[in-house]
Amino acid sequence: MTLNTLRAVLFLVFSVAVTNFGFASQDNEDQDKGFNAKEMIMHHVKDAHEFHIVDWDNKPISIPLPVILFTDNGLTTFMSSEFHHDDSGSTIVEKNGERFVKYHEKIYQLESGVDTLTFDEELHPTNAKLPLDFSITKNVFMMWVSVLVILLIFISAARKYKKSNNFMPKGVASFVEPLVVFIRDEVAIPMIGEKKYRKYMPFLLSVFFFIWVNNIFGLIPILNGANVSGNIAFTVSLALFTFIITIFSGNKNYWKHIFWMPGVPVPMKIFLMPIEIVGMFVKPISLTIRLFANITAGHIIILSLMSLIFIFESVAIAPVSVGFSLFILIIEIVVTAIQAYIFTVLSALYIGTATEEEHH
Repeated sequence: MTLNTLRAVLFLVFSVAVTNFGFASQDNEDQDKGFNAKEMIMHHVKDAHEFHIVDWDNKPISIPLPVILFTDNGLTTFMSSEFHHDDSGSTIVEKNGERFVKYHEKIYQLESGVDTLTFDEELHPTNAKLPLDFSITKNVFMMWVSVLVILLIFISAARKYKKSNNFMPKGVASFVEPLVVFIRDEVAIPMIGEKKYRKYMPFLLSVFFFIWVNNIFGLIPILNGANVSGNIAFTVSLALFTFIITIFSGNKNYWKHIFWMPGVPVPMKIFLMPIEIVGMFVKPISLTIRLFANITAGHIIILSLMSLIFIFESVAIAPVSVGFSLFILIIEIVVTAIQAYIFTVLSALYIGTATEEEHH
C-alpha cells in the first residue's frame, strides 16, 4: 500500500467518524458550547488574520497581523487584535468613518447605520459587503518567512562555495548540492532534455524548495500549522506559472499536435483538436488539486485523530489517538517532500512536452 493510498483511506475513515459524531451532537454542542470537531478542524485548516498560539485561563493568546482594506473611502489599516479574537461578526471596529466585522475569517464592511449582521437562509451576510482585502494573513506571512529561509540557505551555500578553493561543498552547501543535482539529473534533464533544461532550472528549483519549505512549516504546531500549500489560491498561482511557461515555451511541433494532430486522418484531427485544447487546461487544474488535496487531507487526518479524545470525552482514547497522530505526522514529513517533488516533475514534464522537437 502506497503512502497516498494509506492517507486516503485514513482520511475517509476519520472524516466519516468525525462528521457522524459532530453532526449527531451538534444540537447539544450549540446549547452547552461543547467541543465541535468540525469547527475546530476547519478553523485550523483555513487561513486566518492572526496566529492563535494557545488558550490560557479561557482566554486566547495570539499574534495579531495587519489588516489592510481598500474601501470607497480609500485605504484602511489596523491590527487584527482590534477584533478581540471575535470571529462571529459581533465585535465592530470603526476606522476611517467605516465599520468592520470579522465573520468566518472574512472581514465585512457594514452598511451605514447597521449594528449587527443579518443573514440569509444560507448564512451569508445580507447587510454588509466584502471590501478589497490585502491583509497580511498567516499564510501570506509564512510565505514571506519561507522566502527568507530559502534565500538564507542559498546565499549561505553560495558563500561557502566562494570560500572553497576546490568548490567542495561544506556546511549548508553539502545539504543543498545533492538536492540541486537530483532535480537536474532526475527531473530536468530526463523530462526536458539535455539541450534545453538549463533555461528552466531556476523555475523548477524555486518551485521545489518553495513548496517543500512551506509544507514543512505547516507541520510546526507553534506556527498553528499555517496551511499554505492547502490554500487553493497558493496552488492555483503555482500551477498558473507552470501553465504560462508551458504555453510560451511551446514550439511548432507542440501546437501542431494540439490543433492538427499529424499522422491521423482529417476527421480524427477534427475530433482530437478540442480534446487536446481541453487537455491544455486540465493539466494545471490537476496540478492545483493534487497539491491542495494531499496537503489539506494530511492536516485534517491529524486534527481528526486528536479530536477523538474530546469527542469520546475519555482519557483512555488518548494513547491511541496520539499514537496514530504521531504516525501520520511522520508520514506527513515524508509527504512534504514527495508533493514538492511530484509538482516539480509534472511541471518539467509539461514543459518538456511543449519544447520537444519533432521526430523524423
